[in-house]
Amino acid sequence: MFDYFELLRGNFLKNSDSREGKNSRPRLDGWSLDERNPEAIKAWIPIAEWFYRYYFRVQTDGWHHMPAQGKVLIVGSHNGGYASPDTSMFMYDWYRHFGYERPAYGLMHPLAWQFTGISRLASQVGAIIAHPKVAIAALQRDAAVLVYPGGAQDMFRPHSQRHLINLAGRKGFIKLALREEVPIVPIIAHGAHDTLIVLTDIYEQVQQLKAWGLPLSLEPDIGVFPILLGLPWGIGIGPTMNIPIPVQIHTRVCAPIIFERYGRAAASDRKYVDACYEQVRVQMQLALDSLIQEVQ
Repeated sequence: MFDYFELLRGNFLKNSDSREGKNSRPRLDGWSLDERNPEAIKAWIPIAEWFYRYYFRVQTDGWHHMPAQGKVLIVGSHNGGYASPDTSMFMYDWYRHFGYERPAYGLMHPLAWQFTGISRLASQVGAIIAHPKVAIAALQRDAAVLVYPGGAQDMFRPHSQRHLINLAGRKGFIKLALREEVPIVPIIAHGAHDTLIVLTDIYEQVQQLKAWGLPLSLEPDIGVFPILLGLPWGIGIGPTMNIPIPVQIHTRVCAPIIFERYGRAAASDRKYVDACYEQVRVQMQLALDSLIQEVQ
């Protein structure tokens, strides 16, 4: 039987028998599509199921919108800080619906790959580095690719903005979808941003204090410096790890978004990219508004 805790210790990392030689070790840098390990995913599932059923008591709908096969770009709104519980709960639902063999990858920030413990587990369950070349390679393998364009600005947005879609103005995912001629399937969640209460973001203030000579550190600098309320530390300053508060989470898969034009020329048309970005943002916001009304 595959032991999940052996995975965390690195004892089940896959060896490559191909280009790099029979005894080579995995790269663990997010640039390879070949570190994804269905056995590791199977080992993770029982833990995810417990959190899904008993801790977050997840309710989900809309899975009939997800294409049953082929490449797709799944676009989500990040919630709940580093823990991002709606992401893991979505992936649990993905494997329930499509099994372990259908290729699915999630884009992960380059800074996260600097931490061996994170990269070891993440690479096994399908994380790849958030870079266009790797995302293109995955889509060209007919894989599903999950992206959260808003990044840190989204997952650490203030609690007062928890009902707002924040894609942070990043449009690379639009260019990716247009270039690779792939549909976008938005996913949204309610409740996940209540698992960590972000009071405010003082990134600009900390930057100013540093410029004045105060010995303050922004490392790792992810572009935000929140003040938080959450478990286990009560009050937190800076983008720290947390244990999610056990709040019920509702997730929804939205209808696919198909644009009028695709191809490299469309991806290079700034006005068209801007219009496509706004179309996605607005449709996600309307879907979230509707979900909130239904839940409340």
